Amino acid sequence: MDIQLAKRILEASLFTASSPLDVVDLRVLVGEAIDLDAVLAELMEDYGSRGIQLEQTGTRFAFRTAADLASHLNVQRVEERKLSKAALEILAIIAYHQPVTRGDIEDLRGVAVAKGTLDVLLELEWITPQGRRDTPGRPIEWITTPQFLDHFALKGLDSLPGVHELRNAGLLTKGGPQIYGMQEDGHLHEEDESDEIEIEAGEDLRPEETDA
Repeated sequence: MDIQLAKRILEASLFTASSPLDVVDLRVLVGEAIDLDAVLAELMEDYGSRGIQLEQTGTRFAFRTAADLASHLNVQRVEERKLSKAALEILAIIAYHQPVTRGDIEDLRGVAVAKGTLDVLLELEWITPQGRRDTPGRPIEWITTPQFLDHFALKGLDSLPGVHELRNAGLLTKGGPQIYGMQEDGHLHEEDESDEIEIEAGEDLRPEETDA
């Protein structure tokens, strides 16, 4: 094996390795006849002024991003957010019945809206207040936003699943199946938001159907 072939083998191996390689591992790749130290030194020199550099830590070698480029390599990652089932149900109600008030939501679901649920949807910028309804107390009316449409890959509200599908599941009909914690005496109680689910772009908003 000549020096150039050994150099290429080491370069390819170090590039594809998931963790730094020890000199013992590198020696196995090129054999005893090759001056390993000389080849590694040449690779270090070749990459000395590039965006990635060959670095040594003890007896291990790895390609690393050049330290002086760190400030130019900020990576933006999409952060996955978890949404409670209750919040997803409320989001669906707002989407299909907008504009709606908190009272409308509670009337449709048969359960009190837990403190902070609307705040979560506001933080995600999926709902926004449209104004106040001209009724006693002037409650805030809520509607969905363009960000809501964008996240769920909807061209418009007319792209939502048919309302009858949600009604069949008992979500959007007053007097439908009592599936959201309505007590037997008919009084509202606070919902449990401990159940969280992850949602992805384009995911269907329809809840699972529940037997009455």
